[in-house]
Amino acid sequence: MIAIDGPSASGKGTVAERVAGELGFHYLDSGALYRLVALKVIGQGGEISDEATAAAFAVGLPNPRFEGDEVVFEGRNVADALRTEQVSAAASFVAALPAVRRALLERQRAFRRPPGLVAEGRDMGSVVFPDARLKVFLTASIEARAQRRYKQLKEKGIAATLPGLLKDLHERDARDASRSVAPLKQSPGARLLDTTAMSAVQAAAQIVEWFRRGE
Repeated sequence: MIAIDGPSASGKGTVAERVAGELGFHYLDSGALYRLVALKVIGQGGEISDEATAAAFAVGLPNPRFEGDEVVFEGRNVADALRTEQVSAAASFVAALPAVRRALLERQRAFRRPPGLVAEGRDMGSVVFPDARLKVFLTASIEARAQRRYKQLKEKGIAATLPGLLKDLHERDARDASRSVAPLKQSPGARLLDTTAMSAVQAAAQIVEWFRRGE
């Protein structure tokens, strides 16, 4: 079990997928579950701040399938829809709702099965998998994270500005770190990995090395 946590746009997803591929493990993008709840709320015309409604969607949420770059949900690939700024921002609010986090806790733990799992998110090492063999807190400077998100959005043809992304990341960091349930933090025993000057390939290689050496 490898748990990788970190702030938004730190590269957790890309790195975790590479680690899982190298080790032949399963992969969990826990943030996708919160994004799916947000997508359902938005699709049904609900209010993101309505905890009861969001929690009800979380309880009844069908399990998605992670297939490479695709997130297959209710028979269709919703990967691009989950990465829109609207859904990303909504997911940040949904993830702060205690009832939603409780509803998704055991669902996340159910992804843990042989031969192993690489899970990434905000509280994988601190709450969901506190007994993980390796915990990593993956981060980068906010400027580097904004640049990465900008590049990612531009490649998808989604309009964005660097000042706007910087402002959004500052707000999300503050929201993630200050929420009452499972705030974003480096959990005890987690190894810090700053990827500001690293590629995803280098970061993944470092995590695989730590895991194989039993560190």
